[in-house]
Amino acid sequence: MNREAMIERLQGEAFEILVVGGGATGLGVAVDAASRGYRTALLEAEDFAKATSSRSTKLVHGGVRYLEQMDISLVTEALRERGIFYRNAPHIVRDLPFIVPRYKWWEGPFYGAGLKAYDLLAGRLNLAPSRMLDVEETIAEIPNVERRALKGGVRYHDGQFDDARMATTLAMTAADHGAAVANRCRVIGLIKEGDHCVGVRAVDLAAAAGPVEFEIRAKVVINACGIFADEVRRMDEPECDSVIEPAQGVHLVLDRSFQPSDTAIMVPHTDDGRVLFVIPWHGRVVVGTTDTPMHAADLEPRALPDEIEFILRNANRYLARDPDPTDVKSVFAGQRPLVHPGGNTGDSKSISRNHEVFVSAAGIVTIVGGKWTTYRKMAEDTMKQATAIGGLDERPCVTENLKVHAALERDDPRLPTHDPHRMYGSDSERIGELAAADPELAKPLHDDLPYTGAEIAWAAREEMALDLDDALARRTRSLLLDASAAIEAAPRAAAILAAELGRDEAWQAEQVAAFTHLAEGYRIG
Repeated sequence: MNREAMIERLQGEAFEILVVGGGATGLGVAVDAASRGYRTALLEAEDFAKATSSRSTKLVHGGVRYLEQMDISLVTEALRERGIFYRNAPHIVRDLPFIVPRYKWWEGPFYGAGLKAYDLLAGRLNLAPSRMLDVEETIAEIPNVERRALKGGVRYHDGQFDDARMATTLAMTAADHGAAVANRCRVIGLIKEGDHCVGVRAVDLAAAAGPVEFEIRAKVVINACGIFADEVRRMDEPECDSVIEPAQGVHLVLDRSFQPSDTAIMVPHTDDGRVLFVIPWHGRVVVGTTDTPMHAADLEPRALPDEIEFILRNANRYLARDPDPTDVKSVFAGQRPLVHPGGNTGDSKSISRNHEVFVSAAGIVTIVGGKWTTYRKMAEDTMKQATAIGGLDERPCVTENLKVHAALERDDPRLPTHDPHRMYGSDSERIGELAAADPELAKPLHDDLPYTGAEIAWAAREEMALDLDDALARRTRSLLLDASAAIEAAPRAAAILAAELGRDEAWQAEQVAAFTHLAEGYRIG
């Protein structure tokens, strides 16, 4: 993706579909629209997946806890989309076994029956059948499980992925199908003819000579801004009520030794009634999440001390070797864009996890709610409204069978399942060529990180990475895997970015300082 060429297109072309927001939802809509052949543009104010969409639990799942709440329709839809996601992004999504440890006699039949129902709802798209495990089998699969009074476990399967890598892949998929997409382009106003919205006023925040304002015309504007969706709605209707109530989810990242296998643990009941996950991911263990109502959307939310303590306390009930705050390599927080049209109850668990599509009097289509697993269905539902509002020719949705950019077959021998390059799919060959051509790029970025300099160069050349945050938090996952190691790697990564982007030493120093300040918020203490 060449950003200069994209900006030139955005400033010079008229579009049929204009998407505002470059998280999971907006990128999904852009892929849907572009793959149908509509002239499509997407603007992201910060970076692709900068907020919620890079801070998830890294699961493509049906939602086991919603089954217990008897929300059958939500679970059924999510399980179907899980299967499609797994099929269409085989290099990014993998089958992840989960075990629910059993400590009481009734948990066997209770969880066993529930997870068999989960299998049945998934139908032919099920990843693998659930089954009961005895004590020895449970310990073999999750060696650090608390063994006192352990009666066995129940194993089931869901999908795991890398959320920010998927977001970048969707941006590239949209571009592959002709969409003009750009990060660091903020919408600052709407263009109306009469009472109808016909485009937006935007500012390119990354232009070499400083911010540049421009206009983009489109048949229909789609607001897919997640936790910030109400801001765009108020550009259209200043007095409109809020429909988004953010709920914060926090995750802790630990050393692999706290779950030294390829199986995850699902803790079925925590102090607040949610489930908790202990998940192997990129050679680390991710533990989360919380569900804290927040009063306002925040681009860089920070974990609260109570949330960190909550996760450790509940995880330690199921782990033989208990982590403490000194074991946390990184802590990250994200805010879910929960739909709350009926007023604030103060309890985020009561708010809908479904997505909803609204159309304003001016014809702006807003998509809110949902989750990563259902991004494709959310886009399809949004496009049903958008094509009608824009008076566009009806064209069928093709994303149910559309492989994403650089997709490899699941059993492709070129990349083992746990190779960090697998997330790049067939593009990994080109990254390897960068490393082969330049020994400096072939060197590890840091001894405690699974990346080389070549991934940083690739991020700048092909993936619109414009600064250290883009490169170390989302194009690679360095910041989430080990905040201290990411800080130590920052000067070298900045030098590589500067060489690729034509920046000077002063820019490098500013980037290292800014990233260090950001990354300190991902460390405890």
